[in-house]
Amino acid sequence: MQTESSPTTLPRRVLGRRLRELREARELSCALAAKQVQLGAQTLWRLESGRGSEVKRMVINALCDLYESEDSDRRELLWLAEESRKEGWWQSYTDALVPQVEVFLGLEQAAKRIVSWQRTTLPGLVQTPGYRRAMGEVFGAKWRAVDREREIDLVAKRQARLDDVENFSLEVLLCESVLRHCIGSRNDMAEQLEHLLRVSERPNVSIRVVEFSAPNHLGLMTKDFVYMEFPEHLNPVLNEPPVVYVEGFTGNLYLDKPNEIAPYQAACASIAGVALDERETRRFIEARAKEYKP
Repeated sequence: MQTESSPTTLPRRVLGRRLRELREARELSCALAAKQVQLGAQTLWRLESGRGSEVKRMVINALCDLYESEDSDRRELLWLAEESRKEGWWQSYTDALVPQVEVFLGLEQAAKRIVSWQRTTLPGLVQTPGYRRAMGEVFGAKWRAVDREREIDLVAKRQARLDDVENFSLEVLLCESVLRHCIGSRNDMAEQLEHLLRVSERPNVSIRVVEFSAPNHLGLMTKDFVYMEFPEHLNPVLNEPPVVYVEGFTGNLYLDKPNEIAPYQAACASIAGVALDERETRRFIEARAKEYKP
């Protein structure tokens, strides 16, 4: 079971998925089940989708009674409800976050493996403060936190995830355009690319570039996305399936159904199949860094 420092997003998602499975096994609609336990249908939907802000024991017990759950299921659900109440470290930054980002941070902290496909900007886990600050200036309110420096601090804390060499791996697949777009000053970009080279030396980090001249691949058809896998639980029932996060200009998507995930797994393989290897990527980044230096 997870420790007190575990992210709260994952227990909440597992709890919601298990409740949905139990309801569907009883062939009850969300609206009917909610009515039976005196909840609003929207409230139960949010709970099942892992978006409920607070999960009360009395609600879990009422749903277990309705679904005629086994005692073992009830104990697991009550434990998950308790875990979901614990705060992750990032929740002290809620004044600087929109809800969608808070969900993403919880998943990012819980993941054992992340594959990130980027066509325009670098992912937060490898950004320098100067690069992140410049992004805020370029993209304005969409990217700005209530307090800019608190956002910079938040990004730095996220990057501590890279220190967990035994339990976390990051694979970054970059379109060449990410290195060609000058975010901030030329000095900002030179520092960012030098930082990228240092990060790429970590044993649990892989950074690979897809050149403009690369053969066709599925990444040409997708938006930027982040594919996340999670640790296995001792109880297989509590395992969380992979999640894909797709960021849009006006909204974000979280995909976790097998038919939704499969195309992105294929895209990861397709993109990796045409990317430079890690050694070639380092040479490519070194060359771009020199171009940005005075």
